Amino acid sequence: MNLKKKKIGILGGSFDPAHKGHLAISKEAVKRFKLKKIIWAITKKNPFKKQSRIKVLDRIKFCKKLIGKNKSIKVQFYEDRIKSNKTFDLINYLTKKQKYDIYFIMGADNLINFHKWYKWKSILQKCDILVFDRHGYKKKSLNSMTFKRLKSNLKFIEFNKVNISSSQLRKI
Repeated sequence: MNLKKKKIGILGGSFDPAHKGHLAISKEAVKRFKLKKIIWAITKKNPFKKQSRIKVLDRIKFCKKLIGKNKSIKVQFYEDRIKSNKTFDLINYLTKKQKYDIYFIMGADNLINFHKWYKWKSILQKCDILVFDRHGYKKKSLNSMTFKRLKSNLKFIEFNKVNISSSQLRKI
């Protein structure tokens, strides 16, 4: 018997704060790639950024409020369960728990330094990467080491961008 794997997306990050850009790329990924659901995997701290001033529980509540009644997006916090904040460990956890085809979702800004992520090459072997264009990052991301070397399961997605970022919102 050939059981089809569920196709899910993972959008990981600190969501400090979550915004309509996160929502827009999640909805677009579900639509374009026929994903069963998107998991917003919230981390206490992004390894490449400063500690958030907002508690993780408050960020989770805000994400749930932003999502509203959207049934295709689920907010999750896995770090206590898997004892790690690494994407590689989260993907391993999810694929051992259930048989998923995983689409890891990121903004183009994250692709630029993706080669610095923990076991980044292994992440690319375990899932497809959906890179959503972000205002001002297209050229750098398409010239990144990761994009140049490992295009096979990387999909660069151009769409009607939402020109907003968590960094901009924190400055307000």
